[in-house]
Amino acid sequence: MSSGRVRLSLRDLLAGVEVISTRGDTSVEILDLVHDSRRVRPGACFACVIGTHTDGHLHAPAAVAAGATALLVERPLALGVPEAQVRDVRATLGSVAATLYGHPSAHMRCLGVTGTNGKTTTTYLLEAIAAAAGERVGVIGTTGVRLDGVEVGELELPGERDGNVGLTTPEAPELQALLAQWRDAGVRTVAMEVSSHALVQHRLDGTRFAAVGFTNLSQDHLDFHGSLSEYFEAKASLFVLERAAIGAINVDDPFGIELVDRSRDRSFPVVTFGLDAGRGQATVADIMAGEVRLADGGRGTRFVLSDRRSAEQAEVTLSLPGAANVSNALAAAAIALAGGLSFAAVVAGLGRTIVVPGRLDAVDAGQPFTVLVDYAHTPDALTFALRSARDLAGEHRVIVVFGAGGERDRDKRPLMGRAAALGADLVILTSDNPRSEDPQVIAEAVLAGVTGAPVGTAIEAPVQVVVELDRRGAIRAALDAARPGDVVVIAGKGHETHQRAGGVSIPFDDRVVVREELGARSWS
Repeated sequence: MSSGRVRLSLRDLLAGVEVISTRGDTSVEILDLVHDSRRVRPGACFACVIGTHTDGHLHAPAAVAAGATALLVERPLALGVPEAQVRDVRATLGSVAATLYGHPSAHMRCLGVTGTNGKTTTTYLLEAIAAAAGERVGVIGTTGVRLDGVEVGELELPGERDGNVGLTTPEAPELQALLAQWRDAGVRTVAMEVSSHALVQHRLDGTRFAAVGFTNLSQDHLDFHGSLSEYFEAKASLFVLERAAIGAINVDDPFGIELVDRSRDRSFPVVTFGLDAGRGQATVADIMAGEVRLADGGRGTRFVLSDRRSAEQAEVTLSLPGAANVSNALAAAAIALAGGLSFAAVVAGLGRTIVVPGRLDAVDAGQPFTVLVDYAHTPDALTFALRSARDLAGEHRVIVVFGAGGERDRDKRPLMGRAAALGADLVILTSDNPRSEDPQVIAEAVLAGVTGAPVGTAIEAPVQVVVELDRRGAIRAALDAARPGDVVVIAGKGHETHQRAGGVSIPFDDRVVVREELGARSWS
């Protein structure tokens, strides 16, 4: 991705960057900026990023051999090409990439969404709002990259990944190159998921947001951040004037209330959003949803959207079910309004049919019960998914198939088990992406939250629990158990198309497997 860049020397590229020292001719022209030696082409500057598993300095000789004409380093290498030494290559990469590509985010309405749950859905709703305003719009996030509503691929990049697709938020050079391409193609609005990993790893440095939004915060990624407070600090670092012009914050979430107070202390402007609970809550939001009720037989939601600041109000019929999606719609509305889009565009966009891959994604093969595939992989997300399923099931049962990922936050495993026990009538515990861990060890930790009993012992619980570690077998068991009117939720992987186990990645898409299993049955 090198289109949209400006012609710069190494010296110009580093303008504004604290450089410890330089070696060689810094007037050399830079044609590209890369941090993976396998992607080097002649004329590139190779950034020697020190990562978790490798040190980019070790790959610098290969980069030079492939045609790199300059190096960005933390220690001198003397490989016969110009180099610039900085204190932290990763922390420098974002601003340097933005300079190389002419600061593309400054020429578009970039809207960022952060939080534990709801980021993907919120970006899809923002996409619909911008499209309703007649704008070209791009989306960057967990499910990949979209332009004007069309998938243009996943960003398969090195680094920390959510699930088994590319990075939720790309590395800085790839992000700036993509933004530059879109700027040059006339894209007006970009809706982007902003992960906590990306913020800590400086991937967003050099990106300027017109508005950013906070959806919620609950336990996740503590294997990376260490504590919930550090996880919150990572999210909160987006809400500063150096990164964004204004923030939209969920005041139904206690962390959101804290973030509002902190933002105002920093003189960072905010717009608040929240559900109108009708209970005279102490915190009244700027953007609210009231009179929330089911629509389309429980497959959608109707509510009254209001902006207290302008006194504008309108009824919205959202094609997505559940209170969590009303909150996502409020997030999209508040971010869009903060970013300069009109109330009319917000109402029109939210009223469009929205399909978010793997988010309460219905699979219908004519069966007399409902099957929903959802990405829920945190305790709160699983709770929200099961609440939506309960609304749809009515007097019928809710069946959930789920597991927990290996090599990730272990503390959330029993919490997910508890969420399943409280939200479902039948729990089928299985494998998610166990990676290198023993699936049974993971299951025992999850089961502790459901029953307090290890796998293989007698189960005494308010819900029926089945352990089937083969994921296809677990899905088959859920479909076999379902009765007319029941709702089956297959949770944890959502849009993902592979399963990681035993150090390998094998094709496995919950939606495909469900359809295959349903297709093997006949419905009268």
